[in-house]
Amino acid sequence: MLAVAVSAFDPADPLAGLVVGDFPAPEPPAGWVRVFVRAASLNHHDLWSLRGVGLRAAELPRILGLDAAGVTENGEPVVVHAVIADPDAGHGDEVDDPNRSLLSERYDGTFAEQVVVPARNVLPRPVQLDAVTAACLPTAWLTAYRMLLRSGAHPGDTVLVQGAGGGVSTAAIVLGTAMGFEMWATSRREERLHRARALGASEVFPSGTRLPRKVDAVLDNVGAATWQHSLRSVRPGGSIVVCGATSGDPPAVELARIFYQEIRVIGVTMGSREELRRLLDFCATRGIRPVIDRVLPLSEARDGFAALAAGEVFGKVVFTVP
Repeated sequence: MLAVAVSAFDPADPLAGLVVGDFPAPEPPAGWVRVFVRAASLNHHDLWSLRGVGLRAAELPRILGLDAAGVTENGEPVVVHAVIADPDAGHGDEVDDPNRSLLSERYDGTFAEQVVVPARNVLPRPVQLDAVTAACLPTAWLTAYRMLLRSGAHPGDTVLVQGAGGGVSTAAIVLGTAMGFEMWATSRREERLHRARALGASEVFPSGTRLPRKVDAVLDNVGAATWQHSLRSVRPGGSIVVCGATSGDPPAVELARIFYQEIRVIGVTMGSREELRRLLDFCATRGIRPVIDRVLPLSEARDGFAALAAGEVFGKVVFTVP
């Protein structure tokens, strides 16, 4: 079967280890099911995998990809939940299982004609969502959804999104607006600020700009480049929700500011199966659709990876399988 995998790590040139080629079709173990992939979306996690984050050389080659929509062997349209965990170990939330993993880490991922996953990791795809749309939701959109839920913000509150343009950031703007928050956004690029406003952001600012007032919550997946601005932008008693550090860890956390102003710092990774079900229903019933930058056949996956690595993507890149 056609698949996209990492065959070697190269932190300086991650695409050097990317392979698009023929791989054996997987066989589902007991309790797992086969999904014939129709669409799969690209995430920054896939670029980190090419750099060797979360993988070991002895496990290569490893098929990449977290997100997918497809059909089961009986033809049921489904969406794949990428968190491989025991929900009982996480008090009903798979993300809280300390031994959790993600597709493309211990197990082959979704950038293939077929993927096998635990039976509980497939959810029915709402009829209102096509495969390309649904394939965008299980990682970036689910993460943004969980960030908004855990921010403590209420309808009418102001939420700042750092670094508008990526999959999580665009999802947060769209979802937050639909949930009744006043969404603000920052970016280093003028054209991304315009696009963020078109998505629903009521105010947009160049990165690092002093805001006209403090916000109730900040969503930050950038890290070092935005951390100090996030701390200075949130009101006392507000929250900063973090889901990544694409620019690296901040050199100074500023603990004194955090405890003196009672700022809550909340970490989020992905989301639970139940949250994904609710997100699918929310998007289906409210007519919300992901921002898609480009759709490519799986055979041209390298072009999508190159665009993401170059920072040329606004929204999601989706690969389709005939």
